[in-house]
Amino acid sequence: MTRPRALPRTDRWLRPLGWASLVANCVLVVTGGAVRLTGSGLGCPTWPRCNGRSFTPHGAYDIHAAIEFGNRMLTFVLVAVAVATFVAAWQSGRRDLRRLALVLALGIPAQAVIGGITVLTDLNPWIVSFHLLCSLAIIGVAVLFLHRLDHPAPPAVAAGPVTGLAWATFAAAWVVLYVGTVVTGSGPHAGDVDSPRNGLDPLQLSQLHADVVFLFVGLTVGLLFALLATGGSPVARRAVVVLLALEVGQGAIGFVQYFTDLPIVLVGFHMLGAALISAAATWVLIEVREPA
Repeated sequence: MTRPRALPRTDRWLRPLGWASLVANCVLVVTGGAVRLTGSGLGCPTWPRCNGRSFTPHGAYDIHAAIEFGNRMLTFVLVAVAVATFVAAWQSGRRDLRRLALVLALGIPAQAVIGGITVLTDLNPWIVSFHLLCSLAIIGVAVLFLHRLDHPAPPAVAAGPVTGLAWATFAAAWVVLYVGTVVTGSGPHAGDVDSPRNGLDPLQLSQLHADVVFLFVGLTVGLLFALLATGGSPVARRAVVVLLALEVGQGAIGFVQYFTDLPIVLVGFHMLGAALISAAATWVLIEVREPA
């Protein structure tokens, strides 16, 4: 079986489009957080229309409607980027790139539908949680897409204890991200004053979240030492260092926001950090499994 060719570094379209997809989905996480943190989750109280009569906030224009409508409009930017990425991937002749581009393209309308369901259920915290997690997953796919431009899928990947540790670190990252969304669902920033909370104890959930974060950090440190001890690739070591730095930053923001009653600016930065953690954890797993 012939391994797909790597794309030349002078490629004019796929690389910028891949980065655009990654950045745009990170921006979507932040703007989605802004919708919730400013209490604008029901600024457009229906879906797909904004207010039951119009797709725009016409006739009911206020700051909350503007914020929610602006977040919805970002979906069209994501659709344009995803479609352009798929077309460029199709023209490349690479089936691996076509598959990943298709996942990215299908993820955007799927996210729009989930977003609509969150509105129609008055911002049910469990659906809001799923909405965020889907965005984080799309970010991971975008990272894999960018990696595949220069590194087509190899016929075999590395196996062994270090790879297993990389998988454990990746799994811990997703446990941290999921528990973080549950903590949010129990807290004060519901997206609307009348929206329900999940009914769980924020204090106990915050403690659980801190516990899994310590596990995540410990696994990351262990992975770094394992790569150093086994002569892991410099790129893999650099990826782990970046991930560890993000974890420390996220942990610092998390502790400060907890002890300062969750100021919306810090919560917004924490959500950006979650997007970056998803990207970095994916990068680490790829580099450990497929050393150059």
